[in-house]
Amino acid sequence: MTSDERLSVGGPGVPGFDDLDFDALAARSGAKWARAAAGGLTPAWVADMDFPVAPPIARALHELVDRSDLGYPDWFHGTPLREEFAQRMRTRYGWAPDPGAVREQTDLIQALQLVLHLSTTRGDAVAIQTPSYPPFLASLRRMGLQQIDFPFVDRGDGWVLDFETFEPLVARRRPRVLVLVDPHNPTGRVLTREELERIADLAERFDMLVVSDEIHAELIYEPHRHIPFASLGPQVAARTVTLTSASKAFNLAGMRCAVVHYGSETLLKRRDAEPFDLYGTVSVPGVAATLAAWREGDAWQRDLLRVLDRNRRRVDEVLRERIPALRHHLPQGTYLTWLNTGPLGIDDPVSTVRDRGRVLADGGVRFGSGARNFLRINFATSAPILDRILDGVTDAFGS
Repeated sequence: MTSDERLSVGGPGVPGFDDLDFDALAARSGAKWARAAAGGLTPAWVADMDFPVAPPIARALHELVDRSDLGYPDWFHGTPLREEFAQRMRTRYGWAPDPGAVREQTDLIQALQLVLHLSTTRGDAVAIQTPSYPPFLASLRRMGLQQIDFPFVDRGDGWVLDFETFEPLVARRRPRVLVLVDPHNPTGRVLTREELERIADLAERFDMLVVSDEIHAELIYEPHRHIPFASLGPQVAARTVTLTSASKAFNLAGMRCAVVHYGSETLLKRRDAEPFDLYGTVSVPGVAATLAAWREGDAWQRDLLRVLDRNRRRVDEVLRERIPALRHHLPQGTYLTWLNTGPLGIDDPVSTVRDRGRVLADGGVRFGSGARNFLRINFATSAPILDRILDGVTDAFGS
């Protein structure tokens, strides 16, 4: 049997990806399944995948435990991730960042908050794409920063950034920072070089630091390509802080390990002037898991992308067939799809699919003021569980 036959809808499935046991998943302690199981729901909300740990990562963690190597880490001169990150960027994208400008943080939220702490003061304006990952929006509010929306709008054939609305706002409000998320959560857009260069021009003209969250960069579907924002040129790199992690592409969020590349020497010096432990340190298992993912996980990731590609197409096919009035677009990256239930007259889609379809999804105003009628579905699961999710969603919306 060929891999294409195993990936066909209704076929026998893909070993390791489609042979998931629902009850075993429901027994997991992580937020995704624990919160759903408590209410008897099927989860499609938080951005975790359901698939087993990639074998190279499992081996690395088992070896770590077998030799009882769980003591204090020796990270005083940085982790091996600094050079490994630089090598991965060179190999995958032709970008050659300086490993000496890389620092480690526990996750992307902490990294963003730290960069904002170093680069803004209370009351400053910060631009951010909307809709947006809710913890990012919450971080701006809690830090007393003024939010300037850089909106994605639906032009009929896909999501596009509304430069015409955004540029006058930037000229008037003068944000200190632009938070860029590419590939974008939740719309699934992968920005083109033309779009990125237009953003770079705005950043240069209005002197904005760009914080580029590229955590979904390795989850992109053909023919789309990821372009690191800092790779656009030396001047762009000098005003860019790049955030990433293996946590999305290899499902390692619980390992609490991310990397930050500081293109701004001034900002890096400001960061390093603080006490060594002020921002915490990454764990030995987190570093071991990330190294295994980046060094040995490419074959597993290729299989993963084929399954996710099949799943995104399954979601698109089912929703277009059963709920033609529902507005959505095939995501170009990530394992998330963003659904507009406004044409159905549904004001609170998250509660609707929970109460009527027994599916725990995400969406609504937490993603921004214009997201009230939107639902985000996570399709990183097995074919049978995905069909269970889709049945619940379509049942909830009256199909």
